[in-house]
Amino acid sequence: MSELTHLDEAGRPRMVDVSAKAENIRVALASGRVRMNAKTLEAALTGSGPKGDVTNIAIVAGIQGAKKTSDLIPMCHPLPISGAKVHVDKSADGSGLTVTAEIKTVGQTGVEMEALTAVSVACLTI
Repeated sequence: MSELTHLDEAGRPRMVDVSAKAENIRVALASGRVRMNAKTLEAALTGSGPKGDVTNIAIVAGIQGAKKTSDLIPMCHPLPISGAKVHVDKSADGSGLTVTAEIKTVGQTGVEMEALTAVSVACLTI
């Protein structure tokens, strides 16, 4: 790629103009992991720790993060989110929790940043 899309001809920041693009169904998937010791993992999975139901709170936080992405990331288009699924599960290797997000919209630009933000916010909440 020979030019950066978020800079104009003079090198000033800009939001990319997507008005000429067709609306399509857009889907993005992202995942992340929070590693923790076994005792902490058990408390998170059972809700028996001092913070209560960590996994469900993280799911809500992740969905909210997806919806607020354009408020957090410079020059990110505000998008109508038509679907948001966030899952928090025990990691396959037992080392912590894995967060996955699937974000959907119908629009002129993708939802990759929204999926990544959902995962980031959910992981931070954990």
